[in-house]
Amino acid sequence: MAAITSLKQTTRKRTIAIVVLAILMVLMLWASGYPRLIEHYYSEGVYPLICHILHPVMNLLPFSVGDILYIAVTGYFIYALVKLVILTVKKRFAQAGVLAMGLIIGVQTAFVMFYLFWGLNYFRPTAGERLNLRDTNYTTAHLEDVTHKLIDSANAYRSLLTRADTVRSNNEIYQSAISAILKLSSDSVNFRTYSPHLKPSLLTPLLNYIGTSGYYNPFTSESQLNYQMPYFERPVTTCHELSHQTGFGAEDEADFAGYIAGVGSADRLLKYSAYQLGVTECMRALRYRDTSANNAMKRFISPKVRYDIIQQRLYWMKYRGQLNAFSGIFYDNFLKANNQPHGLGTYDQMVLLLMAWYK
Repeated sequence: MAAITSLKQTTRKRTIAIVVLAILMVLMLWASGYPRLIEHYYSEGVYPLICHILHPVMNLLPFSVGDILYIAVTGYFIYALVKLVILTVKKRFAQAGVLAMGLIIGVQTAFVMFYLFWGLNYFRPTAGERLNLRDTNYTTAHLEDVTHKLIDSANAYRSLLTRADTVRSNNEIYQSAISAILKLSSDSVNFRTYSPHLKPSLLTPLLNYIGTSGYYNPFTSESQLNYQMPYFERPVTTCHELSHQTGFGAEDEADFAGYIAGVGSADRLLKYSAYQLGVTECMRALRYRDTSANNAMKRFISPKVRYDIIQQRLYWMKYRGQLNAFSGIFYDNFLKANNQPHGLGTYDQMVLLLMAWYK
């Protein structure tokens, strides 16, 4: 009898929790439709406060708390699903119902925490508006001109790299990127940051197979990097992930902020990494507009830069498979659900900001 009473009390409490969390979810979805409201009260109010609290604490720990959190939650979720099936097979429906309610509360809590801790930045005014880069229209001739300049810069900085640059430790690369982000932050309030830090991801072998160079964990406010990818990708990718930490939600905006931080750095490896990203994105955009112009532009890319681009492609191709395809579909839909209608194509939209900036 006591067990039945306890089960009823638990059911009642969990029902109330589900309703309260559902109300919070609706309020957040409502707020997402008001970018100015998000900018004033969240991106410039609540979010900086969260950063001031979480960043210094997480920076004290040398390992990724976010990675461990994801592993633990995934493990528990699998365990709970197996237990739910067992309870259902044994026809212990009341207990199965309580467990299912617990899982629903867990998903709802994750939803609320995701948007409260960082995710609402997806719905602030665009970087184009905040940085006064609204004029994103450009001609093919203008694109060719900027692409040529980026190729020249990439060629120049690639020629300056020494053997020591190519074997730099990840920690040295991280510190260089952090310095670049801090410099950018001091130059403009639009790139304000708080105790930026980056950690090598414990999940790097998995990141390879899902085609991910790094990720930002909104629950712990940590930036993680795939520490195995080609050395010349790591510096600007580090800046990209740190840009998420500054409140740039959309991927094209984080790419652009990472690029700006990179080219503004005094570090030649980071500058080359940023220019190489710019070349890759602009060449892709040029290929969509004019294949002949794209092929003609390739002639100006130096053998060393061309070699790096090929190595980059080969690195990611060797991990391509069903897991990569599945994660791509999931992430594409995730981006579309978070104010990025182009999905994975959002990364390519960086060119729009880049062209507006060069104007």
